[in-house]
Amino acid sequence: MSHFEHFSFADDLELAQAVASAWLKEVEAANRAAVAHCVALSGGRIAWKLFPVVGVQATARAVSLKPVHFFWADERCVPPTDPESNFATARELLFTPLGISESQIHRIRGEDPPAAAAQKAGREIRRVVPANINGQPVLDLIFLGMGEDGHVASLFPGESEAVMAGEPVYRAVTAAKPPPHRVTLGYGVIAAARQVWVLVSGAGKEAALRESLRPGGQTPLACVLRLRPNTRVFSDLPPA
Repeated sequence: MSHFEHFSFADDLELAQAVASAWLKEVEAANRAAVAHCVALSGGRIAWKLFPVVGVQATARAVSLKPVHFFWADERCVPPTDPESNFATARELLFTPLGISESQIHRIRGEDPPAAAAQKAGREIRRVVPANINGQPVLDLIFLGMGEDGHVASLFPGESEAVMAGEPVYRAVTAAKPPPHRVTLGYGVIAAARQVWVLVSGAGKEAALRESLRPGGQTPLACVLRLRPNTRVFSDLPPA
């Protein structure tokens, strides 16, 4: 049975501080257990707030991010130096300030043709991340944002059930918003993750969040919530 926890915050900074603190506790646990911590990052507006806060807290708490392997929930098909690149955001605000090793960073090659980039990203995640009995890589944590239409990663409304049930870990998609060409995790690997944290921040998303959280919701986020036994939703939106 699916279940979600919804945490509300006064603003995006308070949200970012709480999520950063909770994530660093997960990283500290991986350090104590001497195991890898495999995470998929997302972009969007909240990433610009979250990543610097992670850096500040990790430094203040002396948390080593050496056990972390970084993947992406989705990527825009642009070069890694493009301002639209989710990798570029993480590099500027997280990897460079914290001195993250290149060996820990498994970016999606947005400069390649989308189908080829998806295949390469799928091979890379399978190389590093252990799989479950169904063959899905099991990430320790996936960060997702949510758009005004309820999309998560680059999973947009209107996809057929056959496409949604597809097997690839990553797949190429054409988005309803620019830049159109993207690579995204599929629903299967999101469902298989140990934890999924959805960060919903910014005006204009209230209706999509209400629709996503109601029983029978029809957004991509609602689909994710139905597929998983537990998901955490963090938002700074005013209560309905």
